[in-house]
Amino acid sequence: MGDRKMENKADSDVSRNPIPVMAPKKKRRRNKYVLACTVLASMSSILLGYDYGVMTGAVLFIKDDLKINDTKVEILVGILNLYSLIGSTAAGRTSDWIGRRYTIVISAVIFFVGALMMGLATNYAFLMVGRFVAGVGVGYALMIAPVYTAELSPTLSRGFLTSLPEVFINFGILLGYVSNYAFARLPEHISWRLMLGVGVIPSVFLGISALMMPESPRWLVMQGRIGEARQVLLKTSETKEEAELRLSDIKSAVGIPESSNEDVVHVPKHSHGEGVWKELLVRPSPSVRRVLIAAIGIHFFQQASGIDTVVLYSPRVFEKAGVKKKTDLLGATVAVGFSKTIFILVATFLLDRIGRRRLLLTGTAGMILSLLGLGFGLTIIEHNPDKKLMWAIVLCIITVLSFVGFFSIGLGPICWVYSSEIFPLRLRAQGVGLGVAMNRITSGVFGMTFISMYNAMTIGGTFFMFAGIATVSWMFFYTFLPETRGKTLEEMETLFEKSRWRSGEKGEGSHGQVELENAV
Repeated sequence: MGDRKMENKADSDVSRNPIPVMAPKKKRRRNKYVLACTVLASMSSILLGYDYGVMTGAVLFIKDDLKINDTKVEILVGILNLYSLIGSTAAGRTSDWIGRRYTIVISAVIFFVGALMMGLATNYAFLMVGRFVAGVGVGYALMIAPVYTAELSPTLSRGFLTSLPEVFINFGILLGYVSNYAFARLPEHISWRLMLGVGVIPSVFLGISALMMPESPRWLVMQGRIGEARQVLLKTSETKEEAELRLSDIKSAVGIPESSNEDVVHVPKHSHGEGVWKELLVRPSPSVRRVLIAAIGIHFFQQASGIDTVVLYSPRVFEKAGVKKKTDLLGATVAVGFSKTIFILVATFLLDRIGRRRLLLTGTAGMILSLLGLGFGLTIIEHNPDKKLMWAIVLCIITVLSFVGFFSIGLGPICWVYSSEIFPLRLRAQGVGLGVAMNRITSGVFGMTFISMYNAMTIGGTFFMFAGIATVSWMFFYTFLPETRGKTLEEMETLFEKSRWRSGEKGEGSHGQVELENAV
């Protein structure tokens, strides 16, 4: 019998040898389909990125044109994050009810209205109403993009594909910075309105594109639409066997018997998110509790480490570092956008090769060193106001660029990848919504208090504080987050069970990843 197996294997190998060129072609075609769908979904993240980037420069002109003080500037810049809480919280239930694809359309429509209102704003109050509407759209986009991408992606390329929302956040930030620079020379009352109003363009493109995308196969299975889910999986898998295996895993996770071959089945529980909040917050199992802590923790530390203060207030940071002209400030800010975009592209190609955990720990360590250097440089400049210390100015610019670079390699993309893949299917949409809510609350608090903080403790002291928070975050990541590379979405709950968790913690420095994979 062993001889027969060897013969069959040999025959199989021989049968493949005459057509070595065909398999790669098939793989490329299908990968392009998955890539196209996930790119279109991830483009919803441009909405947040563009708003972040454009407000960085627009607020310089808004402050002078509308004659507002620093307190109103803080509120204007940071309030969108709190407004987006409404969208991210509602998006979980919405996407369970009407599907992931139409939730992306809703996010685009809401942001379109908000961007139009901001572009036409005649006063501060009208501008704040536009910020509210745009914030709700951003909340929807932030929650749904990583969920849809994770659910559509094959296991082996999930890290790369689910990092695309962060790529487009950075691309949106860069577009915002470029928009600032392009319109900066126009009259003050026109420039900022054009900067904000141009945000309608990506939202229109996103809304139209989303209608051409397939629905998430996991959501279709949750609705009992097995035949439609199978068709999507056949298009997004390398082989028919892989598609059937993925379908079988999803059916098992939802509670549908694997032997069921009907195209439409009845799924009475969890079809529209019923009972999810109780399972997440009231009576979570030990593994679900660990998943929830991991997701909320990584979202908290992503924002508490100070990234939004650098992105939103980079002109002020550079001004404190000694750069004075508005055009020079905006030019330096464009360099920040390019740094973030370049390094996030590097991270996307490494996530599935070396894993989430190593990139996360390496990137966070680099952030700590950069924040310490930035705090030191700003403190030196602040204590020598009459001297132009070129070395300190250069140090501040380099450390700002290195900080956003290390963030983009590690914590930036991995936060979204990790939180979108670790929740069980029945809890994923609303679980990710909770993580995004923590992300937005933290971002809003720091964004709305940054000026007050550096006035109270000096700007150098503020960045030393962020370095301390980043150090705590590194310890949290090292002790609490296991490696998820190579695991299917249906395996994640098992990965976080207590016995496997302990196996994964042991010796993580050298063999932890192997032990964790063997445990599962």
